[in-house]
Amino acid sequence: MTMTTDCGALLERSLAYALGSVAAVPPGSLERTTPCAEWALGELLGHLDDSLDALYEGLTGGRIGLSPAVPAAGDLACAFRTRACAVLGAWAAGPGERVLVGEVPLDMRVMAAVGAVEITVHGWDVARSCGLPRPVPGALAAELLPVARCVVAAEDRGVRFAAPVAVPPHAEPGDRLLAFLGRGR
Repeated sequence: MTMTTDCGALLERSLAYALGSVAAVPPGSLERTTPCAEWALGELLGHLDDSLDALYEGLTGGRIGLSPAVPAAGDLACAFRTRACAVLGAWAAGPGERVLVGEVPLDMRVMAAVGAVEITVHGWDVARSCGLPRPVPGALAAELLPVARCVVAAEDRGVRFAAPVAVPPHAEPGDRLLAFLGRGR
């Protein structure tokens, strides 16, 4: 990721992609399996809600606590849409330059780019859980893959991410992004 990347636009595009996936969640489907082996769809949506809450907290308060947010109650897809709009509004209001994650300072653009990876990939997970073929848009994936390569370390494998999956050299950018993060087609 270069510092010339428009992280606000990247975040907006990732949210738009994920919103399309979340819109397809049928009622009564929260127990469906997901590509995230330990999570059912409802838990994945709860995790997405927590991720958006952390982004919002960083954008509006300049600090992200290390405690998870109180999970949303009720319609988790609706909660995701509401938080997504709040995050976009907070970015548009002009975030500061730095955010504290725990006690570690982080460039706000880096936080937004990492958030975009999280949101996009879990948006794909949601679509997959619902049986929808929603490839990650190529241009979005091409921008997110360098970010993912910068922030996913070997010690994250087996904990937060599975081992990378092999893809052919001519694979689409979305397939390369998903494969790097341990997801196969």
